[in-house]
Amino acid sequence: MKVLTLNCHSWQEENQREKIRILAETIAERSYDVIALQEVSQLMEAKKVDDQLKEDNYLLLLIKELHLLGVTDYHYVWDFAHIGFDVYEEGVALLTKHPIRKTHSFVVSQSKDPANFKTRRIVGLEILYQNKPMSFYSCHLGWWQDEEEPFTGQADALCSYVQDHEPVFLMGDFNNAAQIQEEGYHYLLNKGYRDTYELALEKDSGITVDGKITGWDDNKRDLRIDYIFTNKRLQVKNSAVVFNGENKPVISDHFGVEVEILV
Repeated sequence: MKVLTLNCHSWQEENQREKIRILAETIAERSYDVIALQEVSQLMEAKKVDDQLKEDNYLLLLIKELHLLGVTDYHYVWDFAHIGFDVYEEGVALLTKHPIRKTHSFVVSQSKDPANFKTRRIVGLEILYQNKPMSFYSCHLGWWQDEEEPFTGQADALCSYVQDHEPVFLMGDFNNAAQIQEEGYHYLLNKGYRDTYELALEKDSGITVDGKITGWDDNKRDLRIDYIFTNKRLQVKNSAVVFNGENKPVISDHFGVEVEILV
């Protein structure tokens, strides 16, 4: 099973349409079973195409690019988390090649107000893979040191919602660096989750942020803040950073993480 997570930084990128095309081509080439995306945005003023999606939604345009490549078997879920940069409805999304049995959407922040950029929503889905139920969640959490919206509260809410009797994958941008001891990364490990990067038989540096980005304005070092966690001790064949300029072109201010799991 192949999975991918990427914070898209959508509509904040130069040559955005070209970068969507690169993501679509990579998905077509590598045929991921499940994909988690964060910062999946649409203009507030754009024309609606259904109850939720608008015509410039990053996910919708990605699906259209996949269709142009002959890839038509991805199902998806998207939901709106908060207003970004005053003009965008920013959300989180999941795509899968497998039929979706159940979907989830829930807020883990204390704030429920979409006008507050610190409001955090999670989307999830359940599939059958080789006749086994598996659940996946696309996560974009806040910062450890945020007194208004502490990471601990969001992580507690996430873990209390998730059912752990089956394999569960928490995928996304957790805004907490693995290199910093006794903060968010280790908080999740202490809750019983395992980092697929650490489980992987083959792996690279794991670095997903190179220097200063939004939310890390003073950062001057390489960070690993994008993860694929699981609640089970699974066999992980490899973990690789993608869209970092070496393994596919850079398409966001975050690099992606792709993992192959032996199920």
